[in-house]
Amino acid sequence: MELCNIDDIRAVLGRHGFRFSKSLGQNFLTAAWVPARIAESCGVDEKSCALEVGPGMGCLTEQLSQRADKVCAIELDRALFPVLEETLAHCSNVSIVQGDVLKCDLAGICREQFGDAPVYACANLPYYITTPAISALLASGAFQAITVMVQKEVAERICAPAGTSEYSAFSVYIEYYAKAEILFDVPRDCFIPQPKVDSAVLRLIPRSQPPVPVRDEKLFFSLVKAAFGQRRKTLANALNPVLGGTLGKAGITQLITDCGFDARIRGEKLSFADFAALTELTYERTRA
Repeated sequence: MELCNIDDIRAVLGRHGFRFSKSLGQNFLTAAWVPARIAESCGVDEKSCALEVGPGMGCLTEQLSQRADKVCAIELDRALFPVLEETLAHCSNVSIVQGDVLKCDLAGICREQFGDAPVYACANLPYYITTPAISALLASGAFQAITVMVQKEVAERICAPAGTSEYSAFSVYIEYYAKAEILFDVPRDCFIPQPKVDSAVLRLIPRSQPPVPVRDEKLFFSLVKAAFGQRRKTLANALNPVLGGTLGKAGITQLITDCGFDARIRGEKLSFADFAALTELTYERTRA
């Protein structure tokens, strides 16, 4: 059985009466090179373990099982369990647990399944939960690296540099917690059902600390969120709801210029280091 072969996929799913769920964003891979390349690129080896989110037919799970000591796949849809029992019957180092990545104790699952072994996360994420799922994987602190397939546009937004139209608050969030890199693109015709957009495989290497020291994390993210809240506004106007009551409009403008920025700059122009500097000076002035 070839788990990316369309005829085999249809035969297995037909035997188990499985129907694709649009609400769960289910799209199964039909190009064998994709799961093989993801497994090869994610960093797992025989001395480490893999946690997969959303195994689908099990094509990536199978590839991970050939490289990792142990594999645990978290699947939300119980209808896929009998399918996976058949497709992964030959993979003795694989376990499947039912759960929702947005609600699971990911670190707890890793401890229970793998003990103290290093763990790598892999996932073909449904588009509708991409941002919260990536956030949950990072927040768990359980992984050496996180390799996910997401909508290409989202991957580009995550990795976008400051000053570009794709650059966003989530770009800054990811940079705070991880080093992000797009590994390769996956055309839409590599899936069944075929989605309307192309995908990309993204690798995140969690950081032990942000790339530039940040004194107050909560303040940092409040400024980032405000700066991108209304992209057409200047940074001074965007920050007014957050800092206006403390510094006033003139004080906000002075804060921005004292950081070395143009008074009319927009938030999307600020790099991570710029936001860190803005946070530092804001901290000093609001607590003076």
